[in-house]
Amino acid sequence: MPDAQVRSRLWWMLLVVVTIVLDQITKIWADGQLTYAQPVHILPVLDITLHYNPGAAFSFLSNAGGWQRWFFTVISLGVSAYLLVWLLRLPRVQWLLSLALALVLGGAVGNLIDRVRLGHVIDFISVHWGSAYFPTFNIADAAITVGAILLIADTVLNPEKAPDKAS
Repeated sequence: MPDAQVRSRLWWMLLVVVTIVLDQITKIWADGQLTYAQPVHILPVLDITLHYNPGAAFSFLSNAGGWQRWFFTVISLGVSAYLLVWLLRLPRVQWLLSLALALVLGGAVGNLIDRVRLGHVIDFISVHWGSAYFPTFNIADAAITVGAILLIADTVLNPEKAPDKAS
């Protein structure tokens, strides 16, 4: 494998690690400094509010009785392993797809750490317009969202690199 390809993969792995570390540091800060469900107003449309989410996105299955912790853990482990292998196999020229996968992988692992360690995911970023609130989220969720948008952008911008449906 050429040195440039190895360096490229190391940069993407560094982005994964930075995403995980930034996510975990901010969650530790939020959990230690904020009072649960008591908003701290930052901007007219932004609060910092500590919440725990035992479910998945938008609190899906959050009241399911506990089994969902392990269900989401197994799914997250499988998806993370798949994304890691995919990322490591990508050619260097597919930088947009690599960026997208690194962000999704870093976010998935960040939330996986919470789920295994705590049994819930720590959320603290609260965006709203007046009294209409978007579900509270965290850095990992933001990385996953940006990564998903970049995956779509890569599909639109680079359709020739998408898998051939006939094969």
